[in-house]
Amino acid sequence: MKVVVVGCTHAGTSAVKQILANHPETEITVYERNDNISFLSCGIALYVGGVVKDPQGLFYSNPEELTSLGATVKMEHNVIAIDTEKKQVIAENLQTGQEEISRYDKLVMTTGSWPIIPPISGIDLDQVLLCKNFNQANEIIEKSASAKRIVVVGGGYIGIELVEAFIENGKEVTLIDGVDRILNKYLDQTFTDILEHELVNKNATLALGENVECIEEKAEDHVTVHTQSQTFDADLVIMCVGFKPTTDLLKGHVDMLPNGAIIVDRYMKSSNPDIFAAGDSAVVHYNPTNSPRYIPLATNAIRQGLLIGANLKKDTLAYRGTQGTSGLYLFGWKIGSTGLTLESALAEGLDAKAALLVDNYRPEFMPTNEEVTMQLVFEKGTRRILGGQLISKYDITQSANTLSLAIQNEMTVEDLALTDFFFQPHFDRPWNYLNLLAQEAMKK
Repeated sequence: MKVVVVGCTHAGTSAVKQILANHPETEITVYERNDNISFLSCGIALYVGGVVKDPQGLFYSNPEELTSLGATVKMEHNVIAIDTEKKQVIAENLQTGQEEISRYDKLVMTTGSWPIIPPISGIDLDQVLLCKNFNQANEIIEKSASAKRIVVVGGGYIGIELVEAFIENGKEVTLIDGVDRILNKYLDQTFTDILEHELVNKNATLALGENVECIEEKAEDHVTVHTQSQTFDADLVIMCVGFKPTTDLLKGHVDMLPNGAIIVDRYMKSSNPDIFAAGDSAVVHYNPTNSPRYIPLATNAIRQGLLIGANLKKDTLAYRGTQGTSGLYLFGWKIGSTGLTLESALAEGLDAKAALLVDNYRPEFMPTNEEVTMQLVFEKGTRRILGGQLISKYDITQSANTLSLAIQNEMTVEDLALTDFFFQPHFDRPWNYLNLLAQEAMKK
């Protein structure tokens, strides 16, 4: 069987390894237009901030490894067309300009995503950078070294982490976002209030509920960012307003969401059974709403890539779906979230409620302690758990994984309230704080 893999970051790398592990006789050709594979973009802020000294640690595979496993890896090759009728891929060698054609029996579309570039004046100035891949990370490091004032546009995880990194490096930082709260997709206001207060205390300027209207060049190394009501001078602007799937090659050939994310079934097959898709180019099945969603996360990508390898020849291993579970570290705060916020649950039309609890993570007789602020979102009628959020100076982030498992298995608040967790005074209380949170939800 001949398999062509288009794109090789997380999903592509995972798919290649799993295909060759399950079907070593498969002829795999990989096309990747960059000069590297498997870059962990979630580590960009750590790299920019100097926490990660050796960037090679942000790569967990390389072309040589995939070649040693039996794949034919063609780096710096850009796929320019796909003929789904003839089952052919046309690629251009970016070094020589030569084109080549590869035939496939199965196509693996793992082309990933690209930063959304707003249609605003000045977006193409040299002082305006995107933040996605390794080369962009290096450019941010190079240009931020001499920058004193930096504007970050976008209050999601990448934007927030960059704000922290720049502040730690002594920069004057402004964060602009079109909505009135940071991290609004992941956290309800109780939690974002804590983090916004922390950012302000660290001298970040927050311009929330503001959209960038244009970026004006004032000098060779200086720009002014204009929103509808404010202006901000900057030496560097980083755009972090989200991502969109890079799937134009298959437009009109497979079913997609309006944003271009390829719709796949539980076995990672598109509407064309000979075309698989995974990672940032594909949808995920979102368990809290039982519907397809676009949630570009590395964790989703590697799971879906594994599933392609398992299901290449027949439907063997079904996708269990995702809760969009994530974690964040910000100025000593540890934050975990999974599933729906209360705000998003209500926006979905669900009859949802939330229980909020603030409590110590271990007994009061211990010499030190930390408070945990936590919230459980659940459906009123079924009592089904829909989401959860936690924040503390103590590392409670693994509890987001526990709540993720609860959502995936459709547990109720009563199930979680009585779940068996261990007790040891160094770590928790006779009732674990997740038990207590669920018991608080039972009262509602």
